[in-house]
Amino acid sequence: MAMFRNQVGRLAGQVALITGSESGIGRETARAFCQQGAAVILNGRQTERLEHTRQALAAEGYRVAACVADITDYAACERLVATAITHFGRLDILITNASISQRAYFADMQPEVFRQVLDSNVYGSVYPLKAALPHLIETRGSVTFISSISALNGMPSGSAYCAGKAALANLAHTLRLELADTGVHFGVVHIGFTQNDPDKRVLDAAGQPVPIAHRPPRWQKSQAQVAAIILRHVQRRRQRTVISALGRLILVVHSLLPRLGDWVVLTSQRRMRNLYE
Repeated sequence: MAMFRNQVGRLAGQVALITGSESGIGRETARAFCQQGAAVILNGRQTERLEHTRQALAAEGYRVAACVADITDYAACERLVATAITHFGRLDILITNASISQRAYFADMQPEVFRQVLDSNVYGSVYPLKAALPHLIETRGSVTFISSISALNGMPSGSAYCAGKAALANLAHTLRLELADTGVHFGVVHIGFTQNDPDKRVLDAAGQPVPIAHRPPRWQKSQAQVAAIILRHVQRRRQRTVISALGRLILVVHSLLPRLGDWVVLTSQRRMRNLYE
C-alpha cells in the first residue's frame, strides 16, 4: 500500500485535475498543487510519459491518479473527469493547460493544421470544463484556463495559437456572468516565455512537429516559477494573471498605444530571427 504524505497545506482535502500534466509546465503545476496537499489527476496522451510522471509523484508521497485522454475528444474528457470522481470522490479545481502551439505563417498553413491548433486551444478547454462543470458547481470550485501573453497582442507565426488563447479570456468572462450564482471561480493565466523540456515540439505549416524557437534565457521563467504563479492565482481566485514584466508591458501598450505594441512585437521577432537563423 502506498504511503502518502500528511495532508497539510492550503489545498488539503481538495482535488485538482490538470490537463497536459505529463510533462512541462503541467507536470510542475501538478507537483506544486501536490505540495499544498491537493490530490491531483494527471493527464496526457503519451502513456509511458504519463505513467513515469505519476510514478515519480507517487514516489514522493503524493496522492495522484492518471488518465490518458485527448482533450479534444469529449468522450475522453468525460472519462478523465470520471477518473477524478472514482479515485478521490470529488473535483475542486480544473486547470486546462494542454494545447498545441505552432511556428508557421498564416499564408503557408494548411487549413487542417490551423484547425488542429485552434481545436486544442479552444475545445481543449471547453470539453474538459463541460464534463467537469456539475462537480465544480457542487464544490464551488475553481477553473483556470492557461493562455499566453501572445494572446494579448498577437504574434507573427502564431495565428491559430493566438486566436485560440485569446478566445479563452472571453470564454472565462462570459462564464463568470452566466454562472455568477454558482460560486465557481473562472480565471485566466497568460503565460510568458518559459523554459521548455528539451523534446518540446510545435507544428509547422504542414503539421509536422519541429523544435520550438530559441529564446534568450534572460527572457524565460522556469517551469517551477510558472507553476508557483498558477498556484497563487488559484488560491487567490483571481480573474486574470499576466506572467512576467514583458507580459504586463504588452498589456498596457496594447491597451493604450496599440500601434507601438505592434512595432515592438514585429521588431523583437525580427531580432530573434536574425540572431538564431
